[in-house]
Parts: sequence; structure tokens; C-alpha cells
Amino acid sequence: MMEDPTQVSYTELPVPLLSTQALLRHHYHTTRYQPYNRLHQPQHFLSHSAVHELHALTRTIEEEEQVDDYDLGKTHISCLYPEILAIIFSYLEVRDKGRVAQVCTTWREAAYLKSVWRGVEAKLHLRRTNASVFASLVKRGIKRVQVLSLRRSLREVIQGIPNLESLNLSGCYSVADVGITHAFITEVPSLTQLNLSLCKQVTDNSLSRIAQYLKNLEVLELEGCCNVTNTGLVLIAWGLKKLKRLNLRSCWHISDQGIEHLAGGNVNLEYLGLQDCQRLSDEALKHATCLPLLKSINLSFCISITDSGLKHLAKMTSLRELNLRSCDNISDIGMAYLAEGGSRISSLDVSFCDKIGDQALVHISQGLFNLKSLSLNACQISDEGLSKIASTLLDLETLNIGQCSRVTDKGLTTVAEALQRLKCIDLYGCTRITTVGLERIMKLPQLSLLNLGLWVR
Repeated sequence: MMEDPTQVSYTELPVPLLSTQALLRHHYHTTRYQPYNRLHQPQHFLSHSAVHELHALTRTIEEEEQVDDYDLGKTHISCLYPEILAIIFSYLEVRDKGRVAQVCTTWREAAYLKSVWRGVEAKLHLRRTNASVFASLVKRGIKRVQVLSLRRSLREVIQGIPNLESLNLSGCYSVADVGITHAFITEVPSLTQLNLSLCKQVTDNSLSRIAQYLKNLEVLELEGCCNVTNTGLVLIAWGLKKLKRLNLRSCWHISDQGIEHLAGGNVNLEYLGLQDCQRLSDEALKHATCLPLLKSINLSFCISITDSGLKHLAKMTSLRELNLRSCDNISDIGMAYLAEGGSRISSLDVSFCDKIGDQALVHISQGLFNLKSLSLNACQISDEGLSKIASTLLDLETLNIGQCSRVTDKGLTTVAEALQRLKCIDLYGCTRITTVGLERIMKLPQLSLLNLGLWVR
């Protein structure tokens, strides 16, 4: 005998009357949009009228199924935990990180988590006083700042971001000794990187204050600071014992004596940029050998450096990268000194050294076996020289021979057959190559970059 509908328990309703799926959908809608309903009140049995109401509810839910299938069993992005949102936001560009913070309260809270902004460098135009800018950066955990323009005191930046790790002032022409003196009045132990490139009013007086209060500095960029002299290097050697990278490009007053002061200060430099310091001679390279941890040195456009100076560099067992670009007095003989001296360099650039020819490649092939990058742009080399390096430099990954007008398809074929690990090759302006040589080069299994500028065939 069929049971009286009024005696059927709510939790025992037959499937045709109210399916499990319908119950779940009903629970989803009522809990989300109707937090209170009399059907949810505690009761053991349903009245006759309640049964009719459930029938009506079933029909309504079945009609909604076609509309709400998207929501069933799926989670909207706004329901994600803040930690998950933060991981997603961390992959966005800086501008988009700020935009997602304007969507809703949940997203704003997630976007302000410090993990979202880890490693981000804020780019600021500081034209008027606005303390809230610095407070916002601190809240986000930003510790790297590039100042694009500065019309206020540099001291406000240092005090507004107490845990600042990197400060980039490159191109801020208004920065002078007075501003740096006012900014650094106490030690700033967190600051490890300072870029003063093209701050042409900066002199040795600024370096005195920097050496006194920025003891933990590891990177100092002074490119284009043409008023820095040898005295400044004495101050750097005295105060910045943790310095690893120093760029003195176009500091025209720097001479051999300055490098001697720097090397005598027991500074653990790993990179030294001396591009366009035209007062340097081979004597400076002799002093550079006293920098035991030096891995990379840039001497491009140092026209007074000659082959004899390379004798000193060949003795540096730590040296891995050597840039001699446009050093007019470097020739095949200098390459012989490097090779015979047991140099372990892995990257060599002698581009635009017009005294470098095939004989230099013979020396390189006989001694510089660790090379992975070799730049010979505009050098006097030919297919014969390329065949020499192709026979021994099997680990070469980058080969730049742009504007080497004597290179033909024969040389490219030799390279393609021997240097199977080559990833990048520059053939800019090599007007004697044709599609025959290019087809061979393009079959290299690991080739990812090919420069064919000015190739007209």
C-alpha cells in the first residue's frame, strides 16, 4: 500500500518528486540568495500544502537548469583564496597589477600581498611632495625604485622607503653632491645597488658620502659621471669592500693610477666596466691582475690598450669575459698572448679591431678552448680563419661575424658542419653569402637567433 504523502519524511522524498541534483541546486540558490526560508525550519514531517509547494519548486528548478548549468559545480575566480589570487597576480605586468586591485575588495586585498610585487622595480616621477606614494610602496613590499625625474629632495625617498635595496637615478641630471649629502646622513644597510649613470654633477664628494654610509653596496653604476676622478676610486676602495660590480664608462679622468688605487683596496670586484676611459694604458691592466675575483672586464674603445696589456689579462685565472671592441691597437699578436697564457675566458669580443685577421683565429683555435661566445664583427677574417675555429671550438654557442665581407658560403658550410651547438649567429652585412650558405646554417639543430640585416640576395 502506498504511503500517505503527508507522512513522508523530508529527507526520504522519492527521486521523481525531488532529485538529488534539484536539492543541490535548491540549496545553492537559497543559501546564496535566500539565506532564510521556511522550508529550512526544523520539522519532522511535511504538510500536504508543503508537498504541493515542493512540486512547484521542482518544476521551477527544472526550468532553471537550462539557464544555470554554467554555475553548477563550478567555482568563480572571485571565490579563490587570496593566496591563489596572489600567485596569479604575480605573473601580471606592473600596470595590470594595479588595475586588478580596482576590481573589488577581495582582489584589492590579494593584490596588496607582498608576494605579488616581489622583485618589481617602481618607476616614479617625483615632482611634488606626496608621502602616500612611499607608504603605498612600503605596503606592497617594493624595495627597488627607479626615479625617472626628480624635483624634490632625494632625502624624502631614502626616508620614505626605509628598506630600500635598489635605487636607480640614471638620467636625473639634477642630482648633485648637495642632494646626495642631504640624503645619506646615516647608514643605509639595506641598499645594495645604486645607479648614478649620467648624473654629470656628481663628483668625488658624493663618492665620499656613499663610501661612508653605504657599506653594503654591491653594484655601483657611474657611467658618464665625467667629474669622477682617481680620488673617487680611492674612496670606493676604502669604504665599499663588498662591491662586486663597478661601471666607470666614459669617466674620462680615470687613469692607470686610479685602477692601482682600486686594486690596492682589497675590493672583491667581479665586473669592471672601463669603456671609453681613454687615459688607461697597459699599466692599468697590470694593476687589474690584483683583483683576484674579477670575472668580466670591458675595455671597449680604450684606444691606448695594446697587445702587451693582454699578457697581464692572460694570467687572470678568474677572468671569463673580455670585451676589446674597437680597441684599435689590438692585433693577431694579442690573441697569441691570450692563447699562450692559458686564459680561460668563455666570451671574447674583438669586433671592429681592424688588425684582427685569420692568424688571430689560428691562435684562438689553439688555446682558447673554453670559448662559448666569439664576436668578430668587421674584422679582416675569411673562410680560412673560420675553418680553424670550427675545428676546435666545438662548444661555441654564439658567433658574430657581421660585416665580414670576405666570408662566403664555403665558410658558412664549414661552420654548419662542425659547430652543432651554435645557437646564435650574426651575418649582418655579409654580402658575399647566398641562399646556399643560409640553408646550411638554418639546419643547425639548436639555432635560435639569425641576424641577416643588409643581406640583399
